[in-house]
Amino acid sequence: MSRKTYSQQTSLIHSHGYDRHTGAVSIPLYHATTFHQQDFDQFGTYDYSRSGNPTREALEDTIAELEGGVRGFAFSSGMAAISTTFMMLSQGDHVLISEEVYGGTYRLITEVLNRFGIQYSFVDMGDLHEVARAIRVNTKVIYIETPSNPLLNITDIEGIVKLAKANDCLTFLDNTFMTPLLQRPLSLGVDVVLHSATKFLAGHSDVLAGLAVTGCNQVAEKLAFLQNSFGAVLGPQDSWLLLRGLKTLHVRLKQSSESASKIARFLEARNEVEEVYYPGLSYHKGYKTHVRQAEGPGAVLSFRLKSEREVRELKRHVNIPVFAVSLGAVESILSYPAKMSHASMPKEERERRGITDGLLRLSVGLENADELISDLSHGLNSINLSSPKKVIHL
Repeated sequence: MSRKTYSQQTSLIHSHGYDRHTGAVSIPLYHATTFHQQDFDQFGTYDYSRSGNPTREALEDTIAELEGGVRGFAFSSGMAAISTTFMMLSQGDHVLISEEVYGGTYRLITEVLNRFGIQYSFVDMGDLHEVARAIRVNTKVIYIETPSNPLLNITDIEGIVKLAKANDCLTFLDNTFMTPLLQRPLSLGVDVVLHSATKFLAGHSDVLAGLAVTGCNQVAEKLAFLQNSFGAVLGPQDSWLLLRGLKTLHVRLKQSSESASKIARFLEARNEVEEVYYPGLSYHKGYKTHVRQAEGPGAVLSFRLKSEREVRELKRHVNIPVFAVSLGAVESILSYPAKMSHASMPKEERERRGITDGLLRLSVGLENADELISDLSHGLNSINLSSPKKVIHL
């Protein structure tokens, strides 16, 4: 199927086609770990499932097509994809990372890669001058999250790519929040796009997976070697489930994004909410940049209450969203970054980045938007009812 002929909406359904042997419209699930060889001097396409599996390959081809890359790679988790990709670095190399980055990535950089002599600096990716000043002679990778997790900060992708190319750096971009339906980083010059496919791509809170895609054949060869060497590959069952989840990505993301926009406008009008972070709001920092490089604001937003006490009160009185780690599912998920996604980040580092004890992240699912708003309204009303009353002494 040609990307030039079909929309992504259609490609989501038909990109991997049907099984050529049987005509099955669902890609077969190959549980085999090893494959019979007719000749030991020349192996067939598959020999051992860590190195290649037909079901996993169908998924990898699909994500490569959706992102517009030359090759895709499926891993056992989003962090497995990120970790393996970072192994293209060597001792003495330096990496620049978005200051506000997912807590698991922060932990990998600061507590694992540094043990192997890989240097790092965190920068505000929204400030291209700061990024330019932070580039060193040994900088090999600039790592981007846009929108970032959890404050939805926006990075000018083309601006970063220009800086990277001028300084012979690679660019990695976590595209989990946007998916290839809303943002195509490879078309903007990024070298490697990464996904926690556990989230929107799978979409049903039942698959743990990570994906990487590149548009460069040389980078693809390096990633293929690392994927096979480290072996953190996605199993065939989860590959099949992820392929199935991808078929409904378009309709899921469309409805969730529409609901998120409606909820963001509801929250910004509430006195209990100090600030709303959502790329669909015209006053959101980086709004114009996001509109230029993405096709929509997505289905994730964050909002700030005054303190942890208000968070606890809201959590006690909302019923529809599950209160959990993760995002991008059919059910709405309310998360508390300070003790969930960014718990591995020291408190002073979280607060310096704006990840305060009053911050909540909401991934909007497929529930009725008005019912979600009513539920959130009930939770916010409870904050006022539970506020300590001022004691007047007579």
